[in-house]
This record gives sequence, structure tokens and C-alpha cells, in this order.
Amino acid sequence: MSEGGAVEVWRGGVNPWECDAMGHLNVRFYMARATEGLVGLAAAMGLEGAFRAQAGATVIVKDHHIRFLREARVGAPLYMTAGILEIGETEARVLQMLVHAGSGELAASFQTVLTHATAREGRAFPWSERTRVLAAALAVEAPSRAAPRSLDLEPPSGKACLARADELGLFRLSAGAFSGEDCDVFGRVRPEIFIGRVSDGVPGLATALGGGSARPGGVGGAVLEYRLAYRAWPRAGDRFEVRSGLAGFDDRAQRLAHWILDPATGEAWVTSEAVAIALDLEARKIIPIAEEAKARLARHVKPGLGL
Repeated sequence: MSEGGAVEVWRGGVNPWECDAMGHLNVRFYMARATEGLVGLAAAMGLEGAFRAQAGATVIVKDHHIRFLREARVGAPLYMTAGILEIGETEARVLQMLVHAGSGELAASFQTVLTHATAREGRAFPWSERTRVLAAALAVEAPSRAAPRSLDLEPPSGKACLARADELGLFRLSAGAFSGEDCDVFGRVRPEIFIGRVSDGVPGLATALGGGSARPGGVGGAVLEYRLAYRAWPRAGDRFEVRSGLAGFDDRAQRLAHWILDPATGEAWVTSEAVAIALDLEARKIIPIAEEAKARLARHVKPGLGL
């Protein structure tokens, strides 16, 4: 599958250790493939070596919008294409498409905002004319299946902080510290680590929203759509705390907000929103939200909660 001027930037498959209790590829490994794919896209833009330790310039992710469209289970062969949706003075919005190699079905799409920046300081500076020429040849348009559906692309509100999380009574989903293994060659925590830390705590959130009881056997969960805004880049030894809440729900899905915060300063590392569903693990189908569950969830909704 290729969209316009898109090029293939990754190819591989799904390993057993990358799958979670739901039996499918965990969100962190979708993101890991997107991160790896950016190396190939940067090369196609004339930035070969942008992710090497000695690089003077690189690209840094500023924002992700992700749609998860078709499960990827153990052994599934996959490949990824990437192209340029738009390019400005120092930023570009790119489209990454993760595809099932056997069927051609789209597993996930990523709209990724990149900043061209100095490798170590992260200071933005303009793209070269050569990069702009090469980017023009990579131009693509986002198909409807890769467009935002339940989440928008508006800039984050800037209201996320530890004090506000306490004020809203957001759940403490997970907490800990980042290690050297979590970081890229420039010392910044990699994007897949953030979404992975949220994923680690999600079973606790499901229990909290379920009134203290875990999901029954045969019932799991999945994410349909995700938006992440990267506010600051922690380093090895920095701590984190994930605070989460319910922003709303409908007949089939819940809209959740996850704030990854710095306990030392109270400020946000990353803010995110996700659309999640309950999944019948045998039929692999969405389970509608029962009326009694809606009444329980309504008590947890935080109006206006988001990025």
C-alpha cells in the first residue's frame, strides 16, 4: 500500500513478547515501529544520520495522532509507509501507515508532527532547501481512515499539572522513574516509553471506573484512537506520575485523558487522550456499554478534561 509519494520505511512482524493480555500487539510496540520508521523517512528527506549519536541535527516528535484500525496478533507480517502531509519553516506533519502485509489492511495510522532541531539542545531551526525539495516528492494526502474521528488536532490547553490533577481528583495510574534504557542516543525518553507507561496502568483504571471490580473473564480492552502532545523531554533519572480521568463516554466507547507529569515540578511531560472500548476476547468484537455501567461511569466524568 502506498499513498501518493509515500515510501516504505519499515518491515517486519509481531513477536510474542510484544503482545499483551488481550492477545494483540501492545500500543508501545505500534509506537516503537513508528519511531523506527522516522529514521527511514528522515533519510528520504535528505537527513541520513539524523538519529546517530554524533548527529548535529535531528527531528523531534511534537505531537502524535494515532488510529488503531485492525488488530495485529502474533506472527502477523507488517510494513510501514511514510510521507509528508505538510511542511512549514521548522515543522512538518507526516503520515505513517502500518499495514498488514498479507491482506493490505491498515493496522494503524500515525499523523506525526516533527520539529527540525539541534540534536542535543532540541532548538528548532529551518529545514534546508534540499530537504524541502525532497519533501515535496514525498507529499501525500491523509485518507479518511487515517483522519481524526473522535479526537481533534487542536493545540493542547496548557492546563495539565499536578495541582490541577489533584483538584480534579484524577486517578494515580502509574508512577516511577525513567532509565537509561528508556532514552534515545541524545538522552531523551523515547515516545513509545510514554504510551507504554500509560498502558501499564490501564488495568488499574478499568478497576477504578468499574467500581472496584475487575473485568469478567473473556473481556478485555482496546484503544481505537490516541492523541499525545509532548510538552518536555525527560532524561534518565527523571521521575513520572501518570494521572488519568474519564472525559466522557457514549454507547460503545470511553474517552480518557492521561497526563504524564513530573512530580518534582508538577508540570507535564506529556498529555494525551484516548478512545477505549471493551473487547470480547473470543469474538474480537466491541462490547457495548450496558445501561447500569453508564450510570456508574457518569459519576466519574470530569467535564472539559482533555489535553
